[in-house]
Amino acid sequence: MIWQDLYREFVTLFVVIDPIGTIPVFLYAAKNVKPALRIKFALRAIIIATCVLMGFLILGQLLLETLGLRLGSFQVAGGIILFLFALDMIFGQSKPASEIEMAEHSDLSGAVFPLAMPSIASPGAILAVVILTDNHRNSFAEQAVTAGILMSILLLTFVLLLIATRIQKLIGDTGASIISRIMGLVLATVAIDAIINGLVSLELAALFAA
Repeated sequence: MIWQDLYREFVTLFVVIDPIGTIPVFLYAAKNVKPALRIKFALRAIIIATCVLMGFLILGQLLLETLGLRLGSFQVAGGIILFLFALDMIFGQSKPASEIEMAEHSDLSGAVFPLAMPSIASPGAILAVVILTDNHRNSFAEQAVTAGILMSILLLTFVLLLIATRIQKLIGDTGASIISRIMGLVLATVAIDAIINGLVSLELAALFAA
């Protein structure tokens, strides 16, 4: 795996997990949580999100193949969904705005919903980890590298949640919204690339089957 691939995977996973955009969600979800319990609250959310994403990273493609679905088809469908998700980030409500609404009435359970899901382990993140770990194109070592990149971003997310109050004061809701929209533009590019790769994969599969 070359540096360009590593950079692409890091950017893709960073955009779909969106650690910066998760900060306002965390602050609202944890606003009724005692300060002494906020570290435990953030850790619980990260552990749950990690279990979900690692589960799909390991078993996602196996599940698709068990259902008789080709990864190329999943790449095209996933790319379309990621593109729609990106359009919503750019033109619609930003990620914080939509998920803060869910968090406004949460208590300790807010660590699970909406913080762990769908804020950290978002549908886009689940799709991305399955697409990036194609068993037919990537060796076990390359998939392990992708898992390492995923874990590093989740660790970064945890650190950012621990200093969320300071970051929020620095960038504000408007700053988080702007960053989320910029990430939406990057995600749209990633989505188009996934669609193209899926179409190429399906075309090659059709050639071999002919």
